Amino acid sequence: MSLLHDQFAGPVLSLLSVQNIESELSYAYLHAVAAQAGVSCTQGSRHEYNHGIDARLLGLAPFPAQGKRTEVDINIQLKATVKEPTLIDGSFAYSLDGIARYDQLRSMTRSIPRILVVLFMPAQSTHWITHTEDALALHKCAYWVSLRNAPASSNMATQTVYLPQTQRFDADGLRRLMGSISRGEVPEYQGRKM
Repeated sequence: MSLLHDQFAGPVLSLLSVQNIESELSYAYLHAVAAQAGVSCTQGSRHEYNHGIDARLLGLAPFPAQGKRTEVDINIQLKATVKEPTLIDGSFAYSLDGIARYDQLRSMTRSIPRILVVLFMPAQSTHWITHTEDALALHKCAYWVSLRNAPASSNMATQTVYLPQTQRFDADGLRRLMGSISRGEVPEYQGRKM
């Protein structure tokens, strides 16, 4: 169990660790975006987690600028962080833990495209969610990147990856991404734009 800070009551005991809460909020974000896009979102099984698949998205045509495929699957690796992202040349730098995970995401042998989705959250847990009679708001947002065909890492534990600021993970962007995959345009890693 962990201690969290409640804005009114002070420290409170929590059944979930802070990391577990961040993870659950990233799932909530993913499900909300998928639902708005009209896309099915299924949480990965415990066996899929070992292979870097936290969730699976399934979309059906019509897609924007649709190609020949009328059904598109995307596997998702989800991350959440309260660390303020560094914007470098139009991309957010993110330190991805686990070179094995990095290698799974950069593999060219997968039949279903995989993307990394990172939810950047406020530093203070009291700012993660607000709710009123008019709205339930999860603060800040997520960005996505395909690491397919990224270069091999010479690091042992972590690898910095770059998520383009233009690739915000939202409903319109998700439908556009599915449209490009339906045309056979599987996104590949572009690295840092100079």
